[in-house]
Amino acid sequence: MSAGEERIRVADAVGALPRGAWDRLAGTDNPFVSWDFLTALEDSGSVGPGTGWQPLPIVVERGAGQVLAAAMPSYVKSHSQGEYVFDHAWADAYERAGGAYYPKLQVAAPFTPATGPRLLARSDDDAALLLRAAQAVCARFALSSAHATFIAPDQRALFERGGWLMRSDIQFHWENRGYDSFDGFLGALSSRKRKAIRKERAAAREGLEIRHLTGDAIAPEHWDAFWTFYQDTGARKWGQPYLTREAFTLLGERMADRILLVLAFDGAEPIAGALNFIGGDTLFGRYWGCREQRRFLHFELCYYQAIDAAIARGLARVEAGAQGGHKLMRGYEPVETWSAHWIADPGLREAVAEYLRHERDAVAQDRSALGEHTPFREG
Repeated sequence: MSAGEERIRVADAVGALPRGAWDRLAGTDNPFVSWDFLTALEDSGSVGPGTGWQPLPIVVERGAGQVLAAAMPSYVKSHSQGEYVFDHAWADAYERAGGAYYPKLQVAAPFTPATGPRLLARSDDDAALLLRAAQAVCARFALSSAHATFIAPDQRALFERGGWLMRSDIQFHWENRGYDSFDGFLGALSSRKRKAIRKERAAAREGLEIRHLTGDAIAPEHWDAFWTFYQDTGARKWGQPYLTREAFTLLGERMADRILLVLAFDGAEPIAGALNFIGGDTLFGRYWGCREQRRFLHFELCYYQAIDAAIARGLARVEAGAQGGHKLMRGYEPVETWSAHWIADPGLREAVAEYLRHERDAVAQDRSALGEHTPFREG
């Protein structure tokens, strides 16, 4: 589509677009919409042919030089895996009624249940243009629907104004209320919870050395070890890992300064690890794994070490990923997250809209109930 010196088109990959122009739109706060992250997935084969995630970024180019003016990280999907917002029931219902739910358009950072911008635009008008373009892409390529997952809170209104259906869910995030140390955070908890966390940490760390690695300190052998951990977790949770081994090498080469790898060593050998990404004001916990099961070690590496790192770096919060009510008793509080959905078929759209109205009420009630059971001292 074009109008004068403005052109809206789809690209074959994020890697086919200029790095500097993409990152000027993406900003520096969220690592998962950066050119480096998205192209590491493309170049490693984690997305692309054979994966069910075919890159199809939608872009707006403007001016005589066709400068990148807005962009949307989007993918044609042939399944619903790796999204963390489940629409399997919608797909089943539509296909029982004779429709074809797949392929669909997914606007997301692949395999990443972390909030962030999905409309990389400097103005609301350009954001609205991207949303209309996504709908046009669905019509052009016979896609049933478009789905934007884990949208940044300040972009929710843009999707609502565009007529997309809104879906809510709950994650557990840790908020830094000006703590100067982990003990300062513990001081905000009830005495019983404070003691329980101290016991957990002592038990988890017994006989181990825990190291925080970032930048040049992350060596190839550290990635080799973490790949082993990641494969074990992926095999147990998803059947097969989403990321290839090459993805970790490329992430280390392209954005090591935005990565925090926490490893637990038993002597000279790492036995477990947690991979985090460093944002502008948030530490994002992504993957964890181990080759030896140790009591409470998952909590220590993924949650408590993340809190330590966030306090040390002056970050405002930790997003520790999807699900996990066990995070609540460890100081992570229930937070509403949002996704947006555009569905072409009027019948399916009406049915999903009705379903979402009831689901949002239930999610709001759950969040309220969970909020009454945090470990913080009253007042």
